[in-house]
Amino acid sequence: MMDFYTSNLVLIQATLIGLLLALSIQVPLRMGVFSFAGVGCYGIGAYGGGILVIHYHTSPLVTIVLAAVGAALVSFGLALLINRLGGLYLGMATIAFDLIISVIAVNGGDLTGGPTGLYGAITSISMGLVFAIVVVAVVVLTLTERGRLGRRVEAVRDDPELAASMGIKVRRYRIAAFVVSGILGGAAGSINTMLRTTVGPTDIGFALVVLALTMIIVGGARSWLGALIGAIIFTWLPSILEVVGQWQHIIYGIIVALAAIWVPGGLLGVLTEGWRAFQRRRRPPLSTVPVVAIDDAPPDADLAVLEELAEDSPVERSAT
Repeated sequence: MMDFYTSNLVLIQATLIGLLLALSIQVPLRMGVFSFAGVGCYGIGAYGGGILVIHYHTSPLVTIVLAAVGAALVSFGLALLINRLGGLYLGMATIAFDLIISVIAVNGGDLTGGPTGLYGAITSISMGLVFAIVVVAVVVLTLTERGRLGRRVEAVRDDPELAASMGIKVRRYRIAAFVVSGILGGAAGSINTMLRTTVGPTDIGFALVVLALTMIIVGGARSWLGALIGAIIFTWLPSILEVVGQWQHIIYGIIVALAAIWVPGGLLGVLTEGWRAFQRRRRPPLSTVPVVAIDDAPPDADLAVLEELAEDSPVERSAT
C-alpha cells in the first residue's frame, strides 16, 4: 500500500486539488448559480500563495488561510457587482472574470513574474495538512446537502421565486455560493503552488473551467461525491491514455458527450439508482394474509386471537 502511495503521490495530490477546484464550481451550480468564478479564485490563490511564500516566507497553513480569505473577499465583491445577472449572462460574466485574472497574471511585472510566472515557492507543506483541509471542506459541504439546509439549497436552485415566498433569503444564498466558491478555489490554488513550488499563466485560465466542468458533468453535480468521482477519473485517466497520444482530447470529448446525453445525473446518479434498485429487490414480499377487522368480528370470536392476527398481518400501503 505504501509503495502505491509513494509511486503515485503526484497523482494523489492532483486528485485532491482537482476535487477542491471542482467543488468551487459545483457549489454555485448546486444553488442554481451559473458561476465559474471559482477558477479565477484558484488563480488568485495560486499567485497569492506564491507571493506570500516567496516574499514573506509565510507558513503553509497561514498561506492557505490568507489566500482563501483573499479570494473569498474578491469573490464577495464580484457577487455584489453581478448579483442581478443570471443564467448565460452570469456564466459569461464569471468567465470574463477568470480571463481578467489571467491577463493580470501575465502583465503583473515582477510581482507575478510576468509570462514566465513565479518560481521558488518552497515550503514544508505536508500531505497531512492537505488531507485535513480536504476532509474539512467535504464535511462542511456534506452538511449543506442534508437536513433543513439541504432542503433550502434545493429550493433556491429549483424554484427561487417559491423559496423567496417561503421566507428564504435567496440573495444571501447566492452571495454565499460565491464566497464558498472563492474559499475553495483560493485554497486549491495556494496548495497547488506550494506543492509544485511554481505557478505560471498556463496553470490558470479557461482550460481549468473546462476541466472542472468536465469533472462535474461526468461525476455528478448534486453532491461532493460526484466531484470526487470526476476528479479521480480525469486525474488518473491521462496516465492510462498515454498510449493513444494525441487522441486523448478526442476521447475526453467522447466521454463528456456520452455522459451528457446518456447519464445526465453523472456516474453518481447511476450508482445511486443501481443501489436503490438493489435495495428494492432485497425487500421481502409483503404477506398476503388478510387483515382482520376486530370491530367486524362475530360476537363469539376470541378477541385475543383476533388481536394477535391483526398484529402479525402487515398492511400494504397504497402508493401515493
